[in-house]
Amino acid sequence: MSQTNLTHSGSHDDSHDNTHGSLKSYMIGTILSLVLTLASFGVVMLHAVPPEAGLAAIVALCVAQLVVQLVYFLHIGASRSQLANTGIFVCTAFLIAVIVGLSLWVMHNANVNMMPTQMSIERAMARD
Repeated sequence: MSQTNLTHSGSHDDSHDNTHGSLKSYMIGTILSLVLTLASFGVVMLHAVPPEAGLAAIVALCVAQLVVQLVYFLHIGASRSQLANTGIFVCTAFLIAVIVGLSLWVMHNANVNMMPTQMSIERAMARD
């Protein structure tokens, strides 16, 4: 076999390295993910925030962790080399949101329209 078959070309290595993170960026992402996970754990188990703000705190930490993982591990960003990945991700996220949202809407309407209004849930579940 020739030498070119055993190794990558130089141009491929250059573009390949630009799209992947360094050890430093992976370590930053890992540490941020651990901190956000422990913060979420603290919100729930240690009651670090008032109960009224608990759900909002968990959602905010969840979104922050999603952004950290997208940027540091999936390399979704605004750089020119990542615009295609970012566009595909945004389109996929939109489609999933539409599918989930419409599914919830259909289930809600089915529940409202199929439940007799004059009967309570307890009465409907009773077998008499």
